[in-house]
Amino acid sequence: MTPMKEDYLKIIFELGGKQKKVSNKQIAISLNIAAGSVTEMVNKMAAEGLAEHTPYAGISLTNKGIRLAEDLVRKHRIWEDFLVEKLDYDLPDVHDEAEVLEHVTSAKLVNALDDMLGNPTHCPHGGVIPDRYGHYHEDSHTVLNDAADGDIVSVDRFIDNHDLLTYLGDLKLDIGDQLKIIKHDPFEGPVTVQNLTDDAELIVSYKAAHYIFVK
Repeated sequence: MTPMKEDYLKIIFELGGKQKKVSNKQIAISLNIAAGSVTEMVNKMAAEGLAEHTPYAGISLTNKGIRLAEDLVRKHRIWEDFLVEKLDYDLPDVHDEAEVLEHVTSAKLVNALDDMLGNPTHCPHGGVIPDRYGHYHEDSHTVLNDAADGDIVSVDRFIDNHDLLTYLGDLKLDIGDQLKIIKHDPFEGPVTVQNLTDDAELIVSYKAAHYIFVK
């Protein structure tokens, strides 16, 4: 399997494609690629039995696709945890390194890393890490943009994207922060929130608000 196809499996899984349909637009934005390229790859994945594609509705993973995605996500996120915890990497910098390492990591090595790290259940940006038996608690798939004005939510996880993580670092928005939704500006405008952790008011871009998951 090509690294690009593996990236599709991981991002569809991360966007909730185990439980629901994920749009081509979501995949294109997350991987920073053209929508036409997504359509071509999605059709290939469907032909190989990795995913089910419904025109105008989106794509979800088959059981075969889910199993492969879980294995890839486990390796990737354990490496991310190792880089942050043991090598003091900054969070935005771990994805590209983990991307290289996951493709050359055996089950024996990832299990040894897992044990050394104390069997973490989540990676540094909040994503779930399946254990060696495939067990894990499902991630939240509710995005900040879908929270209603007046709601109080907790930041659960971020999409694994360098530019997004750098942007959120500049905003000083962290996993576990409690947010009160102040307003959604119209016409795909930003979401204004009050961070109840430090009482700061933050303006989160429309795009970023689709890649911050809350509960």
